[in-house]
Amino acid sequence: MSSSPPEGLSVRRATLDDAPAIDELITAADHAVQGWSDSSVPELLGWWRMIDLEQSSWVLHDGDSIRAYAVGFAHGETFELDGFVHPDQRGRGLGAWLVAAAERRAREIGKPKLLAFSLAGDDRAHGLFEQAGMRDVRHYYRMMIELDREPLPPPELPEGLALETFEPEHARAFHDAMTDAFEDEWNFVALPFEEWRELRLVKDPDFDPTLWFMVRDGDQIAAVMRNEPDRSGAGFVGALGVRKPWRQRGIALALLQHTFGEFYRRGKRRVALGVDAENPTGATRLYERAGMHVAYEMVTYGKDLE
Repeated sequence: MSSSPPEGLSVRRATLDDAPAIDELITAADHAVQGWSDSSVPELLGWWRMIDLEQSSWVLHDGDSIRAYAVGFAHGETFELDGFVHPDQRGRGLGAWLVAAAERRAREIGKPKLLAFSLAGDDRAHGLFEQAGMRDVRHYYRMMIELDREPLPPPELPEGLALETFEPEHARAFHDAMTDAFEDEWNFVALPFEEWRELRLVKDPDFDPTLWFMVRDGDQIAAVMRNEPDRSGAGFVGALGVRKPWRQRGIALALLQHTFGEFYRRGKRRVALGVDAENPTGATRLYERAGMHVAYEMVTYGKDLE
C-alpha cells in the first residue's frame, strides 16, 4: 500500500462488494461537474474485470463512507488512472494523493507513461493533473442516439459483401480482423487471442453473440462489430472496425444502422458508444451522419515517467 493517506482517512483496496458504494461516488462526482451521470454498477464491474484490484486500486474512507477511489489499468506501456473524489471532500488533497499513488504504482511495475482521465468540464481535475506535471494529450466523446421511431433499414452493402451474425467458430478470425482494423488507433494495444477470448467470450456476463456482427467478402472478414446489450440503460456499441481495404464503401454505416434496428426491436430506445475525438478514420463524422450526438467529452492527461 502507498504512503499515509490524508488526515482523518484510511486507505484499502477496492473489492467487488464496494461496487454499489463506488458507483454512488462516481455518480455524485459526475453530477457535480455536468449535472448527470451514466455510471452503473454493471459497467463498473465490467471495467474491473480488466483491473488488478489487489494491487492497483485505492479506496480512501473514514470508516463509514468512501470519500475517494481510484483504479489503475496496466495497458501496454501505460498505466491508466481512473479516479473520483466525492464533491463534499474537494480541497482536502484526496485527488493529489490518488495521482501520487498511481504514479508510484506505475513506476513499481515499470510503466514509462501515466495517463489519467476526467470529464472535459472538470477544471479542478485538469488543474490537479497539470500540477502533477501532466498535459492534455487526447479527447474522447460519449455519443448517443435516441431511437424515437424505428430506424430506417440499413443501406445495401456493396455487391459481394454479406452481413453475418457471430458464431463461436468465428472467434479467432473476428479477433484478428478487429486487431487489424484498430492497429492505427491512438493507444491501441492488441490482446493475444486467448486473453481476448477469456475477457470477451468466457468471463463477460453480458456477452451476447447475437449482438456481434461481421461483414464478409468471400472468405475474408471486411468489418466487425461488437455490441453490449445494456450499459446504464442504453444499448452499447463496444467496437466497430472496418479493415483498410474495405473502408469508404459505406460498410460502417450499414453495420451501425443494422445495430440501431436490432436494439430498437429489443426495446432499447437509446444507443451509445465511445470514440476518439481525433479518430483517424473520421468515425465521429460517421456517427453524426447516423444521427448520433456528443453527450459528453472526456479528456486524457499524460506524463512520461522516464
